[in-house]
Order: sequence, then structure tokens, then C-alpha cells
Amino acid sequence: LKVIAIDEQLRVIYEDNVHFDKDLPEFKTQGGVYIHSDRLTVTSPVLMWVKALDMILEKMKSSGFNFSQVKALSGAGQQHGSVYWKKGSIENLKNASSELPLHQSLKACFSVSNSPIWMDSSTASQCSALEKAVGGAQHLASITGSRAYERFTGNQIAKIYSQNPEVYRQTERISLVSSFAASLFLGAYAPIDYSDGSGMNLLQIWERVWSVSCLDACAPGLEEKLGCPVPSHSVLGPISPYYSQRYGFSPDCKIVAFTGDNPASLAGMRLQEGDIAISLGTSDTLFLWIQEPTPALEGHILCNPVDSQTYMALLCFKNGSLMRERIRDDCASGSWDEFSKALSSTVAGNNGNLGFYFDVMEITPEAVGIHRFNKDNQKVSDFPKEVEIRALIEGQFMAKRIHAEKLG
Repeated sequence: LKVIAIDEQLRVIYEDNVHFDKDLPEFKTQGGVYIHSDRLTVTSPVLMWVKALDMILEKMKSSGFNFSQVKALSGAGQQHGSVYWKKGSIENLKNASSELPLHQSLKACFSVSNSPIWMDSSTASQCSALEKAVGGAQHLASITGSRAYERFTGNQIAKIYSQNPEVYRQTERISLVSSFAASLFLGAYAPIDYSDGSGMNLLQIWERVWSVSCLDACAPGLEEKLGCPVPSHSVLGPISPYYSQRYGFSPDCKIVAFTGDNPASLAGMRLQEGDIAISLGTSDTLFLWIQEPTPALEGHILCNPVDSQTYMALLCFKNGSLMRERIRDDCASGSWDEFSKALSSTVAGNNGNLGFYFDVMEITPEAVGIHRFNKDNQKVSDFPKEVEIRALIEGQFMAKRIHAEKLG
């Protein structure tokens, strides 16, 4: 959990973080998550998130941070995680005692104590049921911006409903991680914003309302549990009195809708129409501002967080930096400098040599293995080191371009 405070000139005046594994060892997470024995189910304890918020605010308080100067706050949460509020929890949220840390007031508020998150891939049967219910994968993508994905919230809700209908019945509100965090500051259930809501397989991205056919395919009475979605830049209301009493926030401090981490990156990078951003991480992400999207079976179309009339396209590639690091170790003795020299020593286009490098099953396209082709389009078993390095980089970037063009 990270916090950053900026002044009106956008200068950073404070930043800090809480590390889940290290600072909250009692939850026994690894990388902030639990990977269950089936290796498919991945969750995070929801109270750990609440406790991390308590902890970071206490750290700010003890460092002398002046909360009374905060005019507004907003946030980003990991996309696709979901939080399940038990019936009656709204009262605990509204009337939390400022004498107690928040996690103590909320400890009995969640009907599901471990939240499914973006790494979960245990909902394959729910995904195929959803696609079937609405007339196929492409039709689902045309409605919601994406075909059915196992981590997406609609499929996670469908799994909870089918495995434990009683738990579902006891749930009065379902939040995304982003709207959950906003709810903690608001002292009321914060609505889901359009952008993060686009990562659920439930929102009609064109009309920006819930799709009745998708809701019905996942669980009964779902619309009521989700509330009405809102534009990502909506002012939701003033901060809860809890924070004024406990930390000295001004009662006028505004809470602006929180959104998902990917839309927040588009906003934070100040992307405009025609811009493309590529994040080269463990997995690579490409996102762009887009006027007229064409939702496809690969990649995602989300509502644009900055401009509700436009869209953002998002592509994710699992074999990103992990793959580059492996080829660096194999072909450049583990040195980026040598890797760069080898890359510069070859010509653009690599004399027609081309490679696809997937150590793990790729998302886009769904493929695995290493596939090399020479200039005559024949499959070959290996390349010289410098040809391998250029084939990897060019192959990764051409794939990004081709799939981005498909999305419009």
C-alpha cells in the first residue's frame, strides 16, 4: 500500500508505503497473497488491506504530516480484485469509533474473508458459461470490452454464488478493490467507476450501464449488490468524520472516485489521443487512448478514466521482462550492457530472422514455447547469440503493434 501527497504545483511532499509480507507478518502472505493448494485460486485477506491503511495513516501522523491541509484524495487499486460486504456492514462503516483503528471496527464486516484477486485463475467453468449465455466470446467482448477472463469479477462472483449461495445471500454489497478503498474513506459504499468497472465482464462499455444478460448469467439480484457505476473523476462526497476526529483531516476534504491501476496509469502518464504507453515489467503492458475501439478476442477495451466519452485499449503479455532476462543470461552472460551491444551490432529487421519467445503460456496469443524462423520462413532450432537477442526484442514489439492495430 503506497501513499503520495502532492502540492498544487504537483511537487511530491510526502510518500511512504506498507509492505504486506514484512509489515503485517501475522497474515502470513507471500507477495501479499495466498496461493491455494490447487495453484489456481489466489486470494488476499481483506482485513490485511484495512490494517495496512490504519498503519500507513498512523505512520503519517507520527511523522507530523498535516492532514488538515488535504483538499481531496483519490486512489488506484489492483484491477479485478473484489470485496464482499456482509449484510448490515454499512452501519459499522458509517459509525466506526475514532477511538479504534478501522480494522477493529470492520473485522466482522466481510462475508468472504479472503478476496479473489487478479492472479486467480480458478473460474474456467464460469467463463465458458458466461460466454455461452450471451452468444459467444466475441459477442461478450462486443458488450463488455473483453471476452470472459478468469480473473474478471463477474466470473469470480458466479463462482462464489455457485459454490456457496448462502455466503452470496448474506452479501449486501460487492466492491472492487478500488471502490472498497474509497468506501473506507467515505464511510459509505463508494460506487464502482466506469474504468475499473470495465474489467468485470459485466459493464456495457458503450452505454456505461450494467449488462442485464451478463448479470443474470453470473448470479441473481446482482445489480443491487453492485450499485450504480459512475465516471472515474466523480466527486463522491466529503471524507468520513472518523478521519477528521482521528487524524485531523478537514471535514471538507473531498473523496474522488478511485479507479483501477491500469486506468490510473493512463491518467497519471497524461496520455492523450494518439499516444501509446508501454510498460516493460515482469509482464509487459501496452495501453492507448482510443476513440473508436473494436473489441477483439485478445486484449481489453476499458472506458477512459479521463474522458468518459472515449476508451482505452489494454494488452497484457506475460512473457515480458522474465523472458528478456532469460535470453540476457543465456546470450549475454547476464549483462544488459552486452545485451545492448549485441542488439546494436545487428540490423533492423534482423535479415529476416524472426522469433517468438514464450517461456510460459502467453495471454496474447495463447501460445507457449520458442519458435524461430529464418528469412525463407523455415523453422530453425537456434540462432547466433546476437540474432537471438534482436529476434526476441523485435518479435515482442511487433506482436504488441499487431495486436494493438487489431483493437483499433
